[in-house]
Amino acid sequence: MIPSLPDSKLMTRGRGLYVALFFIFLLLPLAVVSLFAFNDSLFPTPPWQGFTFDWFIANKTDRTGLLFDSELLMSLWHSSKVALVVTVLSLLVGTGNAFLLERAEFPGKRLLATLMLVPLVIPGVILGISILAFASRIANLFDSMWGIELDWLRPGLPLVVLGQFSYIVTITTLTIAARLKRFDNTLEEAAQNLGASQIAILLTITLPYLKPALIGSAAVSFLLSFENFNTTLMLVGSDNPLTVLMYGRMREGASPVLNAVSLLLMLVSALVIGAMVLRKPKQVI
Repeated sequence: MIPSLPDSKLMTRGRGLYVALFFIFLLLPLAVVSLFAFNDSLFPTPPWQGFTFDWFIANKTDRTGLLFDSELLMSLWHSSKVALVVTVLSLLVGTGNAFLLERAEFPGKRLLATLMLVPLVIPGVILGISILAFASRIANLFDSMWGIELDWLRPGLPLVVLGQFSYIVTITTLTIAARLKRFDNTLEEAAQNLGASQIAILLTITLPYLKPALIGSAAVSFLLSFENFNTTLMLVGSDNPLTVLMYGRMREGASPVLNAVSLLLMLVSALVIGAMVLRKPKQVI
């Protein structure tokens, strides 16, 4: 296709049909889940039995809505806690890694940058099993030799944080490093010549420049952690995050309350993405 030449009607219609089919493929399952969150039936599937808000607000003997499902609400809380901790750790370590890779020169730097990509190509199940086996060996060693019980190395939320952090930090590192690579170092040199300290330069020049990458990395890290299933399933203990709990309930027999949770998460995600899109970034440099 030559941009300067007009498209034929067939090409225009074909492209429109392709785009329509693509978005139908993406959005139709989400639309079905959202619709049946309001279905007045004990099953989250057709046929349609009528409209109801019960799966959000009901507290009856035959059905419990999202707002009264304590187990489901607790799993939401667990997932939020894990995602928040993983996000903070990934931002802190990822920012340090980005400066290390872009500003420092040391032997083995290229090898370190390559090894950092390994967690991204390892299947989540294998990564979870590997971390579980390694952490259990260390915990057993401390327990047998010194009588020290390292509970945080046993299956549970701390180990889930460790497992998710092991690959999410790579994503934040790459994102922040890509932004830092485009930074004009002469700005820091000028500030230093004017008497600014390294901390002042970092806080007033470098970090404001990295702000878009930091915000984007935080959003991606939180969402990746919140929706993670494979690694989490291998490392979780008695406190089930949302993905693991929903998987267990689907195996037992799904109910429309899971559709209600899915719709709620879609709305929250849409609001966050909309706020980020509509937000007008300030020109720092």
